[in-house]
Amino acid sequence: MTKLPIALQLYSVRDDAAKDLPGVLRAVAKMGYDGVEFAGYYGHEAADIKKVLDEVGLKCCGGHIGIDSMLGGALPATIEFQHTLGNKFLIVPGLSNERTNSKAAWLKTAETMNEIAANLKRHGMLTGYHNHHTEFLDMDGELPWDIFFGNTSPDVVMQFDTGNALHGGAEAGTFLRRYPNRALTVHLKEHSATNETALIGEGDVKWDEIFNLCETIGGTQWYIVEQESYAYPPLECADRSLQNLRKMGK
Repeated sequence: MTKLPIALQLYSVRDDAAKDLPGVLRAVAKMGYDGVEFAGYYGHEAADIKKVLDEVGLKCCGGHIGIDSMLGGALPATIEFQHTLGNKFLIVPGLSNERTNSKAAWLKTAETMNEIAANLKRHGMLTGYHNHHTEFLDMDGELPWDIFFGNTSPDVVMQFDTGNALHGGAEAGTFLRRYPNRALTVHLKEHSATNETALIGEGDVKWDEIFNLCETIGGTQWYIVEQESYAYPPLECADRSLQNLRKMGK
């Protein structure tokens, strides 16, 4: 098993980032994170963000980008922005109801994502999809996650969110095994049945199993911390989460 770099999904600290993105990037670097995944840019130009990333020694390991920004005439500007950031993982963070409300809709969305993946591949980039909990709820005897990833090409990244999946009753291990070499970036999020503000290592997620699978058959290149509930200020939660991962040997 190899030691993987750890990033922070900046949605975790979105209010702070909206006020002072460069300051947040400096704080995240000081904590010891290796990279960041963006969920918005708060009016900053890509070149200015990249300058700060380089100054503090952070990599851009991904961006959460709406699917419409990767279709048709919107795609060239998206590619240019992400290329400037040095980002190759363009991950769709969610989908509209009309793209997910039936098996037929999911199959059509899979086809669209395959087309996006083929277009991005020519630029050395990848697209992918990030789960919530609803993808693991029964849809006519199947799971939306399986309908989608069973019909997308290997070039479509399975960005597995551990906490969201467990919230939907799904163990990450099942799907890391079912779709080997697809989980190139993985969201490390805790879920607890008794503590809604649990940090990584304080809940019900089976971390040892997940780490083992990611580092053997998952194809995982980045671990990405995401925290959406807060027992402490968001930046402190980000720091504590990383320290908990360090205690686990990560």
